[in-house]
Amino acid sequence: MSSSIDPTQCAFAVRRACWTQDRDALTQVRTRVFVKEQGVPPALEWDQSDETAIHLLAWDGADHPIGTARLLPSGQIGRMAVLGPWRGRGVGSALLREALRIAAESGLPTPFLHAQTAALSFYHRHGFRAAGQVFYEAGIPHRTMIHGGEP
Repeated sequence: MSSSIDPTQCAFAVRRACWTQDRDALTQVRTRVFVKEQGVPPALEWDQSDETAIHLLAWDGADHPIGTARLLPSGQIGRMAVLGPWRGRGVGSALLREALRIAAESGLPTPFLHAQTAALSFYHRHGFRAAGQVFYEAGIPHRTMIHGGEP
């Protein structure tokens, strides 16, 4: 797959996904971003929560998967991943807005996430505030962030 984007294919869509039906697409994106780019061990990337989570997929205009997110019953948003050529084009924001919408409509607890410290400002722009100290997951520094409330 080429790393450049055809300007005629810049449209994308976000939809709810099903782990059993969309596993290949979800796996493709998460493997490229987390395992290959960030060096997350595959054993840490996949867990039992995938089977029960609400998954989201972003697709480009040519029907290729370009981004993922998942929402757990606890309100935790995670596995936010967007392929490199699509970053900065609103895909991550669209995935996050959809996860927040679903959480609110489903009556889930207050949404929270474990943000990589490099992405704190992204989540802050979407109404999340940092809580607690920096911690490491898969060797990558993170902070817990909670949606809403006072900054």
